Parts: sequence; structure tokens; C-alpha cells
Amino acid sequence: MGTATKLGIWMDHANAHLMEFTTDPILTKTIELDTHQEKKENGFGQNELMVHHKEQRLQNDFYKKLGEIIRKYEEVLLFGPTDAKAELHNFLNEHHRFSNVKITVKASDKMTENQQHAFVRDYFGKHIVKV
Repeated sequence: MGTATKLGIWMDHANAHLMEFTTDPILTKTIELDTHQEKKENGFGQNELMVHHKEQRLQNDFYKKLGEIIRKYEEVLLFGPTDAKAELHNFLNEHHRFSNVKITVKASDKMTENQQHAFVRDYFGKHIVKV
């Protein structure tokens, strides 16, 4: 990802599609929840509470990874069909280092890559300050 200041992220609980808003064609970078770690640790005899804590830890790791990327941008649009976007927004609000990033959360359906790009272009295109 380059020097753009605006980032769109379509996400659900397992995937995040990152799209920088630039004058160039938008490219998508995908970040996935690391489920390999969960499979290695899950075994027989684990109770439901232990499994829940592991899933929660994996989700937090996913959000931390996204947070490290988000903090490099001035404005971020989170959108997608699940509550993951709101959960990430709440996670980021708990950390002061994201206070200088303008974060917007929008609901959307499942989308193709082209639809995601159009959503990002439409959102940021309307919010360009003309001098």
C-alpha cells in the first residue's frame, strides 16, 4: 500500500479487503483471520469456554493487525455485511493512537470486488474538499 491518505475496508469476521482511494485504479489487498493457529490448538476434551477464549483472541489479533495498517491513514471507511466493522471500530476507539484517524462505519451487503471499489470511490469522491 502506497502513500494514499484514505482507505476503504470491506470486512467480515474472517476477511478484510483493503482498498486505498487514489487516482490510480484501486487495488485490493486481503487480510485473513489466522485460523491455522486455532486448528493447531483445538483438540479433544476442550470445553466451550476455552474454545470461545481462543476464538476471541484470534479475532483480537485480526483487529490488531488491521489497526497497525489503519493508523497510517487519515481517513478510513469500514463497511461490510456483518458486525465486524462495528467491533473493529470499537476496538480502535479503545486506543488513543487512532484518535487522529477519521473512521466512518457504513453497512453494506456482500459485494464483488468491483462493487467494493465503486463503493469506496463513491464515498471518498463525495468527501473531497475542493480548493
